[in-house]
Amino acid sequence: MEFDLENPLISNEDDLISDLFAAESDHMSSFAGNVTQASRQNAVSLIIQAQFTWNLDPFLSYLAVNYIDRFLSKREIPSGKPWIERLLTIACLSLASKMKKVDFCLADLQRDEGFIFDGQTIHRMEMLVLGTLEWRMRSITPFCFINYFIAFFKPDQLPYLEALKNRALETLFLAQNEIKILEFKPSLIAASALLSAANELFPIQFNAFKSAISASEFVHKEKLSECLSVMIDVAMDSCESTFEMISSSNTPVTVLRGAHDLSATESDLTVGSKSDDRNVKKRRTAAALSGLRLKPN
Repeated sequence: MEFDLENPLISNEDDLISDLFAAESDHMSSFAGNVTQASRQNAVSLIIQAQFTWNLDPFLSYLAVNYIDRFLSKREIPSGKPWIERLLTIACLSLASKMKKVDFCLADLQRDEGFIFDGQTIHRMEMLVLGTLEWRMRSITPFCFINYFIAFFKPDQLPYLEALKNRALETLFLAQNEIKILEFKPSLIAASALLSAANELFPIQFNAFKSAISASEFVHKEKLSECLSVMIDVAMDSCESTFEMISSSNTPVTVLRGAHDLSATESDLTVGSKSDDRNVKKRRTAAALSGLRLKPN
C-alpha cells in the first residue's frame, strides 16, 4: 500500500487524531551545531534540485527531506565530505520512493555529478538511515493535521475551503527550506500554514479562524504564535520572490507559476507598487501575530 502523508497510521479507530498528536514528537528533528545545519542545507538543496530536474512528486521530496532532518538530528556528517551528503540524499530519496511506490532510476539522480555510487553502497546507506530512524518510516508530518485543523474553518462555499487548503499545502512545501520551522511540532506547522493562508486569502475572517484553532485542546497558543510568525515570513518571501520574477521577466505568469503554483487572489492581481504590496503584507502580518560512519550527535 502506498504511504499517504495525510494518513500515516494504519488505523480505523475513532481516536486516530489523538494517536497522531501523541506520537508526533517522535518524528520531530532538532539540530545542534553549524556543521549539521550546513549539511542539512546542502542535502535539502539537492532534494529540491532533483525534484525540479526529474519532475518528482513534491510529497515524495517532502518525505525525503523529513528523513534527512530526522537522520541529521541524531547523526553528524563530518565536514569536508560532501560525498556523504549526496549519498544520504540519494538514500533518502530512494527510501521515500519505496514508501510512495514510485519508480525512478537512481542512476538518473547521479547523472553529470562527480560522485557515482553503486547499488550496494546506496543500500548500505539506506540501512543506516533505517536503523537511525528506528524503522519509523511512516512519518508524521504537518500534512497529517491539515484536515483536522481545516474543520475549524467555516467558509460559506466549498471552493474557498479548497483554495485555503491548496495555499496551505504550497506554504508547507516552501517552508521545508526554513530550518527555524523544525523547532515546532508538525501539528503546529500545519495550523500555522492554514492560518498564514487565511491571512492572505481571507483577512477579514482571520481572527475568527485563529481563535477557533487556538481553542483546540492540542494547541499550545504561544508556540502557535511563534510558528505562525515564521510561516508568514516564508509566505511573504515567496510572494516577493515571485513579484521580482514577474517584474524582471517577460515570461507569462502561467509559466512562472510552474515553479510553486502560487495561488492568486483578487488583491494579488491589483495593480500597485512592490513597496505598497510589502507594506500591506507587513500590516497583515502584524495584525495576525498580535490576535559510512557517522557519529551520533
